[in-house]
Amino acid sequence: IVAGATDVGLWITKQLRDLPKIIHVGRARGLDHVADTGLEVMIGAAATYATVEPYLRAIDPDLGELLRRLGSKQVRASGTVGGNVANGSPIGDTPPALIALGASVELRKGRRVRSMPVEDFFVDYGKQSREKGELVVGLVVPKLADGQVFRCYKVSKRFDQDISSVMGAFRFTVGEDGKIAEARIAYGGMAATPKRAKRVEVALKGALLRDSRAWAQAFAALREDFAPIDDHRASARYRGETAHALLG
Repeated sequence: IVAGATDVGLWITKQLRDLPKIIHVGRARGLDHVADTGLEVMIGAAATYATVEPYLRAIDPDLGELLRRLGSKQVRASGTVGGNVANGSPIGDTPPALIALGASVELRKGRRVRSMPVEDFFVDYGKQSREKGELVVGLVVPKLADGQVFRCYKVSKRFDQDISSVMGAFRFTVGEDGKIAEARIAYGGMAATPKRAKRVEVALKGALLRDSRAWAQAFAALREDFAPIDDHRASARYRGETAHALLG
C-alpha cells in the first residue's frame, strides 16, 4: 500500500523485487487533508511533503528546513509524511522530529480507528505496532506551547538530497528562571528504530540551562541510551560523537 512510493519504488528499480499487488492511496479522498486546529496540525497519511511543509514550518522554522532538505523537489511533491512514518525506517527524517514534538499516529482497520504516540509505533527494526489489515491514516502534531523551544538537525554526507547518518530532534520546556521543566529528545540513525533519549531527558529535567554538571550527566547518559552500529553511512563512533555534539 503506497501513497508516494518514493521508497517502495526503489525496491523495484534497485532491488529488483517483484511486488505482485500494489494499492495506491495517494488520491484517496480525505487522506490528503491537512488542517491547523490552532493547537495542533492534523496531517492525512497521503498529504505530500510539499503540502505539509508550510504547516510544519509555522510550528518551527527548523521543521521547514528539514523538509526542504528531504529529497528532491520531485520527491517532496509525491512523497508523504505518513509514508515516512509507516515505512518504519530507523533513518527516516520526520519520525525523530515528530517524537520530540509528542505527535501521535492514527491507524484504521475498517471502521475502527485508534491512536498512539509516534514513539510507540516503532517496535523493532522493520516492525511496527500495526495489526494485520491496519493502515496509517493520519498524524496529529501538537504546536509548541509557551516556554517550549524546538530544534532539529539532520547530518548526512551530502547536505541536500541524502539520507541521514544521524538525525536529532529536541524540545525543551524552559521557565523564566532558565530551569528545564521538561525535555523530549529523539534520535534517528542511533538504534534499530527512531528512539527517545530517556536517560538524557531525566538528567536534564529540573536543571538550569547553565548547569554544566547536569549537562555532563546528560552526555554520560547519552552513551547509555544508545549503542549505534557501523554501516556504509557512518561509523558507530561518528554517530556517537555527532549525537553528543548535537545535544551540546
